Amino acid sequence: MNILKWLIMTALFVSACSTVPMTGRKQLSLVNDKDVLTSSFQQYSEYIKTAPISKDKAKTAMVVNVGRRIAMATDQYMRNNGMADRVNGFKWEFNLVADPAPNAFCMPGGKIVVYEGILPYTEDETGLAVVVGHEVAHAIAKHSNERMSQQVLVSVGSEFVNMAVDKQSMLVKTLAPTIFGLGVQIGVMLPYSRAHESEADHIGLILMAMAGYNPAAAEHFWQRMSQQGGSKSPAFLSTHPSDETRAAKLRELLPSVQKYYKPVY
Repeated sequence: MNILKWLIMTALFVSACSTVPMTGRKQLSLVNDKDVLTSSFQQYSEYIKTAPISKDKAKTAMVVNVGRRIAMATDQYMRNNGMADRVNGFKWEFNLVADPAPNAFCMPGGKIVVYEGILPYTEDETGLAVVVGHEVAHAIAKHSNERMSQQVLVSVGSEFVNMAVDKQSMLVKTLAPTIFGLGVQIGVMLPYSRAHESEADHIGLILMAMAGYNPAAAEHFWQRMSQQGGSKSPAFLSTHPSDETRAAKLRELLPSVQKYYKPVY
């Protein structure tokens, strides 16, 4: 029986792997994108109906502008590199909500929410591009899908994986509220692993650079975020690497990312 389990798991990982854009990391992909997007859009629609949408027109326009520039750069990169199918079904949307928490979150399919409370730390469009690029990176890296796939293995056991993924619509509906981070944790950034956060930092740098924003601003933004008062880190930082580790990694990545940077003004 142990040999059978091993064979099932080996076949599963070989047949259900995809590649993350820009980093080239192999990831587990057991859930159907269409099911994930359908569930995500439904939950996002319910959230946005009751969300305290910002009434600040200037700040809202800035969030939308930065989001659209990064989304356009992302879509172009995907088309140029034969990965357009990875964003099939995406419906980019960028909203600013009137919440004082220094936070932002992403849902599958390109649904990005920024809180007013993070804007004092972003300071300008370039700083905001760090946040939006990071969130868009989570979307195109499909970290939610990956976490859901990992949860399938934890929840159902290896011998039932194939049975589970054959009924994905029900599976996604069951796992989505937890994976997407909504429900009782409305408005809290998805609790991705530190590996996912570091990957989103890396991809986010490239995306903001391609959109015409200087990626060198990322390290300074995270330094400002780390200097917040109080003893408890905000949700936006709760699962991220330590400040020292993050700053060192950003400095290490910058030379390789600068080649993508083409200022637009």
